[in-house]
Amino acid sequence: MSAATEVNQTTEAPKAKRFREGVVVKNKMNKTVIVEITRLTQHAQFKKTIRRKIRYAVHDENNESKAGDKVRILQTRPLSKTKRWTLIKVLPK
Repeated sequence: MSAATEVNQTTEAPKAKRFREGVVVKNKMNKTVIVEITRLTQHAQFKKTIRRKIRYAVHDENNESKAGDKVRILQTRPLSKTKRWTLIKVLPK
């Protein structure tokens, strides 16, 4: 290795972990739940507030969450074809 690549590897900062909060909409699978996250954005031209939703497949190791629970999730390495998030904790209602 050259000195330039060695310097880049040592000074590289670790990536910040990404957290999200959402609601469990499905928990029929084993160790997997579907979490829906809703955000409000403004339309570029008409300035109307619109609701955008996205669903994530989340790894739930202990099958502790149920449909309707509010949860906090963390981005992680790919666990399967669609799972890139893991459950951190179930938030109180």
